[in-house]
Amino acid sequence: MIRKATKPQPPRGWRRVLFRLPIWLYRLRLGRLLGYRFLLIHHVGRKTGLPRQAVVEVVRYDREQGVFIVAAAFGRKTDWYQNILKQPEVTIQVGGQTLAATAEPLAVVQGGAEMVDYARRHPGTARALSRMLGYVMDGTEDDYRQLGESIPFVAFRINQTNF
Repeated sequence: MIRKATKPQPPRGWRRVLFRLPIWLYRLRLGRLLGYRFLLIHHVGRKTGLPRQAVVEVVRYDREQGVFIVAAAFGRKTDWYQNILKQPEVTIQVGGQTLAATAEPLAVVQGGAEMVDYARRHPGTARALSRMLGYVMDGTEDDYRQLGESIPFVAFRINQTNF
């Protein structure tokens, strides 16, 4: 059974530097080194209107549909998540490509299903992610479903004219 041990906190200090390191890879035009496992979101700040960037892990990539699924692991108050809710038209960089996309929050049930699928494909990473977010789990599919239903998931749909 899933149990919340601590509230997930966005990284601070040296952990923040590590989390933001992939942004520099994209800025140096080395994003292809990260393949399709991560993507860089170029979005607009909801309060400032200024350009912002965030790197997130890709939970699933559907090549046929031109959709990247990601999770806002630190919750609904995460800045990039709040920003894309206000302005869903974004640009993403993935691999060596820069693409226009529209961000669409997934339903809670879809988030649960995506997390179960992710845990099947990447069991070690799913366990580490749940620990990092402060969850104590027994590792069952039901636990991963509950975890997926507790954090927001987003689909980034590529504009077909770009893809």
